Amino acid sequence: MDEQKLKDWRVTRKTLSIIAGLALMLAGPMTWAQARVDEVGQQLVNDFVDNVITLQGRFEQSLIDAEGTVVERSSGTLEIERPGRFRWSYSEPYEQWLVADGLNIWSYDVDLAQVTVKPQAKALANTPALLLGGSEDALSQFSFDGSMVEKGTTWVRMIPIDTKSGFERMELGFFNGQLSRMVFFDNLEQTTLVALYDVTTNEPIDSERFEFQVPDDADLVGTPIVAEEPAS
Repeated sequence: MDEQKLKDWRVTRKTLSIIAGLALMLAGPMTWAQARVDEVGQQLVNDFVDNVITLQGRFEQSLIDAEGTVVERSSGTLEIERPGRFRWSYSEPYEQWLVADGLNIWSYDVDLAQVTVKPQAKALANTPALLLGGSEDALSQFSFDGSMVEKGTTWVRMIPIDTKSGFERMELGFFNGQLSRMVFFDNLEQTTLVALYDVTTNEPIDSERFEFQVPDDADLVGTPIVAEEPAS
């Protein structure tokens, strides 16, 4: 190798070394920063499941199809009392109640005067509602899949362990430590976006909000589970 080629080789080698060093320097802080974001995201979900006993507020919901078209918008109120009781009350575009009383889930379509009831444990297994309802093993049925921060909101991605749940994943958005957004991705390539407003946590909720009586003029589909009487 002549002298000029040797000099060129040394310069190229030195340049590559500097570039590699810079890459390592940049990768270190970025990796640490992402690890920190992931840690914060996991903690937000853990705190939500473990420390939020009641939650109530308004919601606006959009259903988006595989082509990105909004096919339905709805709104109403949400009430949660852990463990295992919640009430989604839709007011728009039509009135519908979804009530979980701890044993059963009641779906009441007011316009159709029809009530559908299903055992709660089976109906909610590996679904986002299980995580929201805060059952004791809720987190064990989901895996954490990373976090990101966007415009002050920390987004946490969770994936159901059971692939037959009907959902591919969900993303929970926390703003100032409080759940404010939810996005659900189902196996039909549909996306449900839920925005929460006027949220309050750990305030008392009337227990009657989680009880359901079938209206006299409504048809009942399904058989509810009845709580066992305590042994005498």
